[in-house]
Order: sequence, then C-alpha cells, then structure tokens
Amino acid sequence: MEFSHYSVLLAETIEQLHIRPDGIYADGTLGGGGHAFEVCRRLTEQGHFYGIDQDAAAIAAATERLKPFEERVTIIHGNYEQLRAQLEERGVSGVDGILLDLGVSSYQLDEAERGFSYREDARLDMRMDQRQERTAADIVNGYSEMELYRVIRDYGEDKFAKNIAKHIVQARAVKPVETTGELVEIIKAAIPAKVRMQKGHPARQTFQAIRIELNRELEVLEDSLDDLIDFLNPGGRLCVITFHSLEDRIVKNAFRKNEHPCTCPPDFPVCVCGKKPKGRVLTRKPILPGEEELRENNRSKSAKLRAFEREETDKGRN
Repeated sequence: MEFSHYSVLLAETIEQLHIRPDGIYADGTLGGGGHAFEVCRRLTEQGHFYGIDQDAAAIAAATERLKPFEERVTIIHGNYEQLRAQLEERGVSGVDGILLDLGVSSYQLDEAERGFSYREDARLDMRMDQRQERTAADIVNGYSEMELYRVIRDYGEDKFAKNIAKHIVQARAVKPVETTGELVEIIKAAIPAKVRMQKGHPARQTFQAIRIELNRELEVLEDSLDDLIDFLNPGGRLCVITFHSLEDRIVKNAFRKNEHPCTCPPDFPVCVCGKKPKGRVLTRKPILPGEEELRENNRSKSAKLRAFEREETDKGRN
C-alpha cells in the first residue's frame, strides 16, 4: 500500500514558518513528505532541510518524494525527541524553523496490518516505530486493571474507563486479547448500548489511549518542546499541529511558559527569579482548517496549529 498522508493545514503552516530561502529547517514528523516538499521547494542551494520520522514506510515514501531536492535534504530514521542531538551530531547548532505534525498518517490508519484502526481486524500492534519490541497487545494483556484504567481515563478521556479496564481483564483471563477486532468487542460490551448509539465509534477513545501510551506520545511532546524552542535560531519558528485536546494543552502551556517564564509572585514589584522570555506566541488562538480543507479531508476536523517565534536576540542556549 502506498504511503499517504494528507498534509493538514499545509498553506497555513508554510505561512507561519516564514521560510528563509537560505535557512535550515527540520520536520520532526516527516510522514510522506507533504509539508517537507513545500518547505524544500522554497529553499535555495544554501538552505538545508532535515526530516525525521520513526516509521520506516514514511522514510521510504518521503525519500522518494523529496528526490528533486536531495542535495539539500537529510532524512533520519528516529523520533523527534532526538532531533536536536541528531542535528548537533551533523554540525548544526540551530535551525530557522521546526515543524511537528502529530497526526497518525492515513497510511498507518488504513493499513490494517499496523493495528491502529478499530474499523479493521488485525493483530494488536500500533507501533509507530516497528523496531520497537513492545506492542499494543503487551499493554492490553500485561497491564494491571488499575494501569489500564489510568491509561484509558487519562489518554482516552473515556468516562467508562473503569468498566472497559475491568472487561479487558476478564476477557484476557479466558484467553489473551490478540486482535483489534477482539478488543473492539470487549469495549462494546463495557459500554451501555444506549451510549453506543449516541456517540461515535465506542472503541475510538480506548484505541487512542493505548496508542498514546505505547508510543509515549504525550511524554515525548512534553519533554521535547522546551528543547526544540532552545534550538531555534533568533527569529526561528516552531509550528505544531495537534489532533486532540491533550496534545493541544501541552503545546499551549509550553508556548505560554516560554513567552512568560517568570515565576515570581504577582505582587513582586520586580522580577527576581531571573527567567527571561525566549520568544513570543504567534497564535493567540489556534489556527483551524478552512471549509475547503474540511470538505477534502474530514480527518482534518480536529487539527489545530500553534506557532512560536524565538527572540531575535541571542538564544542564550546552555
């Protein structure tokens, strides 16, 4: 199956990146290379683009798509939490723009074998990096009932999390839960029929929760944002596209903290903590997809873009 991923908020992201033709840019979630292509075609021979992705299928697809620019493109197989370290190893001390598109690709959702979809029956996998040994099946069959409850409650925000966890533990006591189809049926049994009729697919939130837990998605995001901002050159920009409230909240709070880092009590006449702003938030409210994009791709409906610009003065990197 050909790797495909609709480049969500493409024009808006390119506008927010404010690309310098001779600049250095990085995409920490390269995917099929849609955003990357638009960045690369705006760069001169003096510019350079670095793309990182943990999915081997994405690496292959993006490599092919970016062939017209291969002299100014470097593609790395890894997680964006390694972005700064990977680029510093290559002699890069800072970049002029970074993009993160945190959505699951259409390829990952539509290829049943990857085990991301609750609409297709396949082995429980959900690994974004298939070099990783642990799969979704290990979580479903190995976590305690309390751990499953915590994951589904916190990452799926499902009010039936306790009952879903209970049903999973009961089912796996009979036999291990091995496929997405089996897990869907367990979840359905844990949710009242009346509720199942009123909302979307009953397994959506639990599948999201397990995927986030397995791939450490929120942990990586929360731990990486400050470092990515620090790695921006003066005037450089970080653009992040999120797809659910948990991600968006982390991005919003991190941007706000880097714009207003002072921790002094409000009644202090002057700042004594010494924490200085690193830049400014460019998007007071997130940028949302327009009507035309929503008609073309309904998976864009939950997308939000936020952007942060580094101070024009010295970065003050540690």
